[in-house]
Amino acid sequence: MDPLQKLDQYLTSDNAPENSMAISDLDGFLTGVACLPEEISEEVWMVTALGDPDAVPDDIKKLVTDRFDEIHSILEQQSQPIEPVFWQMKEGHVIAMDWCEGFMDAVKLAPAAWKSKVETSEGAKLMLPILAHMFDDRGNSLFGLHQEEIDDTLA
Repeated sequence: MDPLQKLDQYLTSDNAPENSMAISDLDGFLTGVACLPEEISEEVWMVTALGDPDAVPDDIKKLVTDRFDEIHSILEQQSQPIEPVFWQMKEGHVIAMDWCEGFMDAVKLAPAAWKSKVETSEGAKLMLPILAHMFDDRGNSLFGLHQEEIDDTLA
C-alpha cells in the first residue's frame, strides 16, 4: 500500500485522534510548515496535524514526517513541482479547499513571519490561489468568486 494511502486509511479510521487532520488538510498543512519563513519545531506542528501525537502509532508519525521531509526537499531543491493531495469528485472535479485550509493552519503558526512575506508582490501572487479557496461559515468565497473562477486559479 502506498504511504499516503496508508496514512489516509489511518486518519479516516476510528483509531485516529478526533481532532487529527484528514489527508488533504494534512498535506496542505505540511506544505505550509515547509514554506514557513521561520522554522517551527516538529513537536509544535505535530500537535496541530495529529491532535494528540502521543496517541498515534510511531509508524504513522513516521509517515507524516516522511511526507514533510519529501515536501521540504522538493521545495529546497526546486527540482520538480509539489504534487498536492487534493480530494477528487467521482466526475473528476478537484477540491482544493481542504488542502488550502491546511496550508492556512500552518500560516497561523507564525502569522507575523508570514505577514512580511505576503506583503510583497511575489508573496501575494503565490498566496492568491490558496486564499481563493477559502470560504466563510456559509460556504461563500471570501473574495466573492464563483466556482469557475476558483477552479481557474489551479490552472
